[in-house]
Amino acid sequence: MNLPRLELRRASKVYQTNGQKLEALHEVSLALEAGSVTALVGRSGCGKTTLLNLAGAMDFPTSGEVFIGGRATASLNENELTALRRQRIGFVFQFFQLLPALTTLENVELPLLLAATKRAREAARERLEWVGLSEKADSYPYQLSGGQMQRVAIARALVHSPEIVIADEPTGNLDDASGDQVLGLLRDAADRFGATVLVATHSAEAAAMASMRVQMRDGRICAVERA
Repeated sequence: MNLPRLELRRASKVYQTNGQKLEALHEVSLALEAGSVTALVGRSGCGKTTLLNLAGAMDFPTSGEVFIGGRATASLNENELTALRRQRIGFVFQFFQLLPALTTLENVELPLLLAATKRAREAARERLEWVGLSEKADSYPYQLSGGQMQRVAIARALVHSPEIVIADEPTGNLDDASGDQVLGLLRDAADRFGATVLVATHSAEAAAMASMRVQMRDGRICAVERA
């Protein structure tokens, strides 16, 4: 039996704020397979971003466990965590987070350079072509529209062919047409490349393109709907 690519088992997260405990997640269990798109939906503050941080090994549960490829993230040392994030996870953010001093091509290439990957420039060009922005390779972020910047960010997130793609409100700053393009790319990342895509969103369109929709409230999963 194949293990889920990403799994949370009764994962809870408690923060200390001004001497008081704040439970951001309560015993969340979720298992995601290769080639799936899962949308986390719910009001701001319901725990979506906290769940993404745990799923991307950017944070760790206070109790319970998170497994990536069958290994508990809390059991990994710093070198293993760095390798995990660079090689197996791609991140897409609401505000793009492109480096303004680098060209579009250099932004996409950067994760490969940090991982000392061969053929970095060639792979970056291939991903830019995939998102339809080959002609913008030498442009800088300030020369791009919001939709183009998010497509570059997706090319960067997918340049190393990660097994897991974490996207936090990827269409939050985009118009409808640009948002549809971005959602199509995320769906394609699952369908064509077999990525496990996990998206936190307020967008009904983003939720509709997912194969599983997870409704959250007060740090808990209150409903799961499969397409």
